[in-house]
Amino acid sequence: MKELRIRNIAGEAAVGEEIEVKGWVRTRRATKHVSFVEVNDGSRLSSLQVVLDENTEIRNADGSDDADSLLQTGASVRARGVLQESPGGKQAIELLARSIRVVGPAPADSYPLQKKRHSFEFLRDIAHLRPRTNTFGAVTRLRNAISSEIHTFFQQRDFCWIHTPIITGIDAEGAGNLFRVTTLDPENPPRSEDGAVDYGEDFFERPAYLAVTGQLNVEAFACSIERAYTFGPTFRAENSNTTRHLAEFWMVEPEVAFCDLECNADLAEEFLKQVIGRVLDSRVEDMEFFDLRIQKGLIETLREVVEKPFERITYGRAIELLQSAGRSFEYTPEFGSDLQSEHERYLTEEAIGRPVVVTDYPKEIKAFYMKQNDDGRTVRAMDVLVPGLGEVIGGSEREDDLERLERRMRELGMDVESYRWYLDLRRFGSVPHSGFGLGLERFIMYASGMQNIRDVIAFPRTPGNVKF
Repeated sequence: MKELRIRNIAGEAAVGEEIEVKGWVRTRRATKHVSFVEVNDGSRLSSLQVVLDENTEIRNADGSDDADSLLQTGASVRARGVLQESPGGKQAIELLARSIRVVGPAPADSYPLQKKRHSFEFLRDIAHLRPRTNTFGAVTRLRNAISSEIHTFFQQRDFCWIHTPIITGIDAEGAGNLFRVTTLDPENPPRSEDGAVDYGEDFFERPAYLAVTGQLNVEAFACSIERAYTFGPTFRAENSNTTRHLAEFWMVEPEVAFCDLECNADLAEEFLKQVIGRVLDSRVEDMEFFDLRIQKGLIETLREVVEKPFERITYGRAIELLQSAGRSFEYTPEFGSDLQSEHERYLTEEAIGRPVVVTDYPKEIKAFYMKQNDDGRTVRAMDVLVPGLGEVIGGSEREDDLERLERRMRELGMDVESYRWYLDLRRFGSVPHSGFGLGLERFIMYASGMQNIRDVIAFPRTPGNVKF
């Protein structure tokens, strides 16, 4: 007898063959002589209809006689039987069960997922159970497919995956929104003579934090092995209760030596096209579900990203297009101000009509490590904008000139000594290099049409919420 996952039945079993499936009961519908049980094992969106008749043996895991009453929504089961063509129109095949065993019951009076639509807000309170719903099962499979294809993309191009530190002693982005890591007693920390907390007594003998990015560390490897990327969790203690912010999220950050801004933009475009294209081809059922239930026209929007060439314009040109748009924006577009989501969507959806790479931003609104242009005003930064979202990737050519980098850090009041190792990359065998960052959760939001970032990560971490 074959033991199969539901997604594999059509390809690995024939009508008339005896198989076994395992999963969780979505619904049970009974008539006088027959019951229909929908079983789902998470391997695909669709469930398998299991038919129980008077010849089906229904058993409980402990052998007791109350199995039939325990065969309710949420119960885990093992069903054995023969595949047959289904006379109904909702499915091509079904399983006529010879036996079904209730492995773990789910009492109907306490199981929170019943056959009705639940709000996403309600499901966030039962995040440990929400993957059993259609939407979150699909999100889980999509997240897995995207993550897998991200690795495939870089491995195909001979990148090395670098596991960068989660604990760090520096603020790599300069934003200051850091989670502190300490072993000191919060009620009675050691103090120096001036009353300040004495971090010399702490585990690392200095302040330490959860990393906001792995970029600076992966740069060290790019300057040694040419092509490297990091893909892992990052943390920002930003008190933002919005649909787009998390305190813990995942980032993919490639770095390439001997690569300028144009090379970086080429890599980002190839990356988005391959990952999106592969997901559209490999997760057809889930993507059709998102298109039908979550965002109408989603597949067409994503196909356009894959098929249309990306436009490339400077930040200055973007401001000109916005100022000549003949419309009123909530945030007035002016040179020196950052582009807002409304600006990015206008550029991609109306002014240009396809994905856009915007380059050469004013240095005042970008990070210290970005390479300065000769005009003294702008840096070799880029943002990749896509229709329906706006910015999906941010990156830059990194400053490889030691003197310029040190001068910029001092202008910003940074502790240059703390970055001495980073400056060594410019001191010993410096090389032009570039990279970008993509937030996985925001990318999944875009690829699925989901509107809240809390719904594309298993257990969201947000202000006031560290449940589960």
